[in-house]
Amino acid sequence: MKLHSYYRSSASFRVRIALNLKGLAYDYVPVHLNRGDHQKPPFADLSVDTLVPLLETDGERLSQSMAIIEYLDEAHPSPPLLPGDALGRAKVRALAQSVACEIHPLNNLRVLKHLVRELKIDEAAKNGWYHHWCRTGLQAFERQLAQLPPSLYCYGQTPTLADCCLVPQIFNAQRFEVNLTGLPRTMAAFEACMALPAFAQAQPSACPDNE
Repeated sequence: MKLHSYYRSSASFRVRIALNLKGLAYDYVPVHLNRGDHQKPPFADLSVDTLVPLLETDGERLSQSMAIIEYLDEAHPSPPLLPGDALGRAKVRALAQSVACEIHPLNNLRVLKHLVRELKIDEAAKNGWYHHWCRTGLQAFERQLAQLPPSLYCYGQTPTLADCCLVPQIFNAQRFEVNLTGLPRTMAAFEACMALPAFAQAQPSACPDNE
């Protein structure tokens, strides 16, 4: 397998975590988003949406981190990243999508660049945008966790799809110095995950293209 990835891409980070949890070997192919390499050959010839991550496996190309992770979970079911029951799967997907569909799209690199370059937002206003939407989203995430039984990770005693999404978001929040107080369940799950090699070895500082 080949994973086209950018070290700071939280979506790529999610997939790196999942691959590590599954114990799957892969070749890391760096794509520098900040330089715009994703919009130029050779990557633009591979990816129709010119986004990372892109996973090449068995002669196929898979895009979108959530779809990639669910594919990996079906193709390599042990250890599972989704619970065995329908209700549990729905709860884990809801947590994961709270990050992947609610927080991340408002704060990814494309959006932040557009705010600055096209809308002429200054750095302080851009960071204020990030802080507001990230903090608001994580507070909602914490409220979801509060409705669930106590657990080591986001859901249950083993990492799930929800943890694959949460950890990269917390990394980004820390980089932008977002206020993370008052999120006890969220931060406890993050700390539990980071004690595992699968998460620690997927973090940006461990990537070959880390700057």
